[in-house]
Amino acid sequence: MDIRDTPESWEVVSVERPFQGAKTAVSSDRVRMPDGSTARRDYQVHPGSVCVLALDEEDRVLVLRQYRHPVRHRLWELPAGLLDVPGENPLLAAQRELYEEAHVKAEDWRVLVDFYASPGGSDEAIRIFLARGLAEAEGERYEVAEEEADMELARVPLGELVGKVLAGEVHNPGLVTGVLALAAALAGGGPDALRGPQAPWPARPYEA
Repeated sequence: MDIRDTPESWEVVSVERPFQGAKTAVSSDRVRMPDGSTARRDYQVHPGSVCVLALDEEDRVLVLRQYRHPVRHRLWELPAGLLDVPGENPLLAAQRELYEEAHVKAEDWRVLVDFYASPGGSDEAIRIFLARGLAEAEGERYEVAEEEADMELARVPLGELVGKVLAGEVHNPGLVTGVLALAAALAGGGPDALRGPQAPWPARPYEA
């Protein structure tokens, strides 16, 4: 069998938009099932996100700690952000987030992994980049606000983070997926075998 995801779209009979927020929305679609019946599918409409697993020369991962109100937790996460502009190049968005949240730049970029955050209830697609060759960014620090104003930053050895993922001590999906993906990459062909930073992303098409 060819084990890969394939695009498919069932007939949408009707669409309602009961909620429209500043960045995301809720769609209520009436979808025709294979047996001819229809069923309602409610889901979050999301612009997509990028995350950055920034790895320094000592194999430490740059992580930040941020309060997340829906889960009532302060979570350790990777630098991340929304694709605010339709068709935005995800590499440029990732470089922006690494600068804004950590005041860091990187020389080498690779696509680490792509995934859907919660495909049963959201269309959010996430791309995680691996960034290496880290250095402090030039210029003034970006002025953060709201939850980001209270963020803590740390650099944690990759092996330690893998242990914390498996022990159930960290839960952010970008961090969990990125850390385990990098561990798998290091056990395989290594970071240089990863896709280039402008690799196609069918879930969020863009111009390189």
